[in-house]
Amino acid sequence: MPELPEVETTLRGLSPLITNKTVTRVNIYQKNLRWKVPGHITSTLNNCKVNGIERRGKYLLIRFDVGTLLMHLGMSGSIKVVNQSELLIKHDHFEICFDDKTCMRLNDPRRFGSVLFTKDGKHKLLSNLGVEPLSEEFDYYHLFKISRNKTQNIKTFIMDSKVVVGIGNIYACESLYMSKINPKTQSGKVSHARYKLLTTSIKEILSKAIDAGGTTLQDFAQVDGRPGYFSQTLSVYGREGEKCNTCNGKISRIVQNQRSTFYCTKCQN
Repeated sequence: MPELPEVETTLRGLSPLITNKTVTRVNIYQKNLRWKVPGHITSTLNNCKVNGIERRGKYLLIRFDVGTLLMHLGMSGSIKVVNQSELLIKHDHFEICFDDKTCMRLNDPRRFGSVLFTKDGKHKLLSNLGVEPLSEEFDYYHLFKISRNKTQNIKTFIMDSKVVVGIGNIYACESLYMSKINPKTQSGKVSHARYKLLTTSIKEILSKAIDAGGTTLQDFAQVDGRPGYFSQTLSVYGREGEKCNTCNGKISRIVQNQRSTFYCTKCQN
C-alpha cells in the first residue's frame, strides 16, 4: 500500500508536470472507486488552471480556483503524466487532460483509491488527521504525551493517523527496528528517551524512503514509471527468517491488528 513516502514522491513528480496548466477535459472511466467519483468534476474543472498541489497525510490535494481535488492512491494506485496520444492501459480509471496535450492518469487495479472534490478545501477525511511526521511539530514529547495510560502496542499507536499521519506498516516496522523497540510493547510504557529515539528514527526512515523514490513491493510506481528503490534497503520488513543486519538473530513475523509485523527478537527485546 502506498504510504507517505510514496505519496510524497508522487507529489514531487507531479508538481512540475501539472502546475499552472489548464484543464481541457476530465474523463472518468470507472466511477466506482472507494467512494464514487463525483460526476460534476468533468464540467467543474473544465478550463480551470492547476494552482498547485500539496500533500496532507496520504492525500494529494490539487488546488484550483473553484476548489480542491482530493486524491488517494488506495492499496495499489499510482499516478502518471503521459502524452494524450498514449493509449489507456488496464485499470486507468481517471484522467485529467491539459492544454499542452498531456494528461494525468490514475491507475488503480484494486480500486481502493479515491477521487473527491471540495469547494472550500476542507473535508471530513482531513479533519481528524494528526501531525505531519516530517514537521517540527512532530517531536518525542508529542508521542510521549498522547501515549500516557494507553495500552495499545507501540506499532499500532504510531500507525494511528489521529496521532501522526502517514506511518504505514512498512515504515513502522523499520522505525521500530532502528529504535530497538519491541513492537509488542505497550505505547504507554515506552519511556521519554525511547520516544526521542523513535521520533528521530521515523524522520530518518521516511526521509531516506522519499529520497529513494518510495518502496515498490508490488504495484507502486513513480510518476515517470520507475519503481521505488527503498525496498532494496529494508532491514526487517518482508525478511522473515533471514539474519538480522545488526546481530546474529533472525527476523520474526507476528500479526498485529491483521497486519504482519517484522522485527528482530534479539535487538528489539
